[in-house]
Amino acid sequence: MKGLSELTDFYYKTLFPTLEKLEEDRKHLRYRILLIGGFYTLISATIIFYIFQHHIDLEGLAFSGIAYVGVGGFIYKFLIKDYTAEFKEKIIRPLITTIDEKLSYLPNSHIPSQHFTRSKLFTSTPDRVNGNDYVTGKIDNINIQFSDFHAEKRHKDSKGRTSWSTIFQGLFIVSEFNKNFKGSTVVLPDTAQSTFGDLVGNWLQSNNFGRDELVKMDSVAFEKEFVVYSNDQIEARYILTHTLMQKLLNYKKRSKHPVYVSFTSKNIHIAIEYNKDLFEPSIFHSLLKYKIAMEYVSTLHLAIGIVEELKLNQKLWSKL
Repeated sequence: MKGLSELTDFYYKTLFPTLEKLEEDRKHLRYRILLIGGFYTLISATIIFYIFQHHIDLEGLAFSGIAYVGVGGFIYKFLIKDYTAEFKEKIIRPLITTIDEKLSYLPNSHIPSQHFTRSKLFTSTPDRVNGNDYVTGKIDNINIQFSDFHAEKRHKDSKGRTSWSTIFQGLFIVSEFNKNFKGSTVVLPDTAQSTFGDLVGNWLQSNNFGRDELVKMDSVAFEKEFVVYSNDQIEARYILTHTLMQKLLNYKKRSKHPVYVSFTSKNIHIAIEYNKDLFEPSIFHSLLKYKIAMEYVSTLHLAIGIVEELKLNQKLWSKL
């Protein structure tokens, strides 16, 4: 598998002529968006002002504001649709195939939702899921798949109005693990202890009724970052060796975002919270900027590099 520096070189050297063309397209698209957005805002403001003058109704005003945002979002997505598709075909797909030509890339699909449910990473069952940029295949003979994934929960208030809340949004990865296991072990960000301190945090962890039994690990560094729940204490410690715990700490440090990990259904599941689409083209910032380029390159390398990072291709344990 190609390293991060090799992917960066490929992005700038091989893809640079394409990037320059896309950069010109981006500037024209940005101008169109600003122009159309200005007209749309002016017309919307006129309509909302008329409603406010003739119908002093705060609910109607609030609805108008929501409609303005909703319709504006639809217009924006329509305007960037073709440019997004071109960017993914000419930039993201070549980046993926240069890592391994056997990897499949489906820009308009996402990882099957049953993987999200089976992972047991989140206690809420989603009522709506969507996502994109689905990659599947083998790295070093290890099956791996990942995509952008957004899971939401539906809520209804006393008046029957529907609203949605996000359960998870970010990068969701499923990979074969190098050991069979019968139970399920979940590794979550330790927000309770870091927020409330050791005493209250430990109490909250132990009384998380939506989870299996709390597992205390003998790594101080790991305990500061993660909390572990499992329905099999012995198996959890067998899976989470000192080596693997250190590798998960390194992986979290690399990602710079909250990381959720589970070992269940013979797979390792990793959810990295980003709260945005990861492989969408930048519209208001140059594609030629190093920081923008590295967001695409490093995220891809982080996802696909999980096999190498956690040494999933090394048979540390024999499969039963």
